[in-house]
Amino acid sequence: MGLSIWHWLILAAIAAVFLVPGAKILKRMGFSGWWVLVAIIPFGGLVGLWVLSSIRWPSVDKPSA
Repeated sequence: MGLSIWHWLILAAIAAVFLVPGAKILKRMGFSGWWVLVAIIPFGGLVGLWVLSSIRWPSVDKPSA
């Protein structure tokens, strides 16, 4: 039993709505956009939020122009 075209379209829509903007937000914060893939792992999103709330953000360390 394989996935139909509708399943792939729904997955693409989910990626476009959640993962792409999340990657852009992470890039503006100074992190790699690939960290958004942690949200796919069960409970990975909670761990990622905990890490982001407890470490120093790289964008804070950059001198403002």
